[in-house]
Amino acid sequence: MDPHLLRTFVTVARLSSFSAAARELGYTQSAVSQHIAALEGDLRTELLTRRPVEPTPAGVRLLEHAGPLLLRLDAARADVLRLAAAPPGRVTLAASALAVGPRLLAALPATGVELRVLPRGEVPAAVATGGCDLGLVDGLAAVSDPLRLPDVAPLTVTGIGEEELAVLLPGGHPFAGRPSVRLDDLADARWLDAPDAGLTPAAVRTTPALRYEGTDLHALCALAAAGHGLALLPRRIAEAAGAGAAVPLADPRLVHRTELLLPGAPTGAAAALAARLTSASAP
Repeated sequence: MDPHLLRTFVTVARLSSFSAAARELGYTQSAVSQHIAALEGDLRTELLTRRPVEPTPAGVRLLEHAGPLLLRLDAARADVLRLAAAPPGRVTLAASALAVGPRLLAALPATGVELRVLPRGEVPAAVATGGCDLGLVDGLAAVSDPLRLPDVAPLTVTGIGEEELAVLLPGGHPFAGRPSVRLDDLADARWLDAPDAGLTPAAVRTTPALRYEGTDLHALCALAAAGHGLALLPRRIAEAAGAGAAVPLADPRLVHRTELLLPGAPTGAAAALAARLTSASAP
């Protein structure tokens, strides 16, 4: 299966238009039509209806495979290019919002690093495909358990820290004065749906209040303190919010875990930063 044809198919399916796909890919519309026809000929089945442009059942199934396949190809290309390139003097680090914590702040050199705060789900792919040299990603986990990360490429994953959790409540909440709280006690509460900034356990995803699309932790804390929904955060962040009430989470026994993602063996400045991040002397 030709990956160029597969990329064209994915683009047409995403945009629901042959002409829009042609503009995005830099092809003529005729070339896009030829690509789709060639792919359908190879697989001996129709992948797209033409009016409207939508994937057929076979096309839907191919799309499920196409994303991981193309990502793996991009990751393989980036991995080879890293080996061929000279060791860089500048490091690009991708990090999810809550992964920017004390350990990273202590490890950062004065110059030479570009920090990109990305949605959690984008960090592994950014490292795998060569967009960034290193990655820091965070999430909820049981104590000492690794995070469940997407299988985008053979990345080296190292845990670099676990923190206690707290629920950020508005000051007038009935549980605001408690020494601790159980998630079961808040099962019917209204939670902020903040996939790229907060931490939402699966058990409470059924009762979202307001959805926040962003990575600004100050904004998330302000929303929680103002009563627009509860937020589960690392305890240090919840307690530093300056408003609302941070109540430690007692049950279940979950932690906020941060992991370092490496594409094989980093070199130069990237290797030095990775060593600092994994050093036992870091906070």
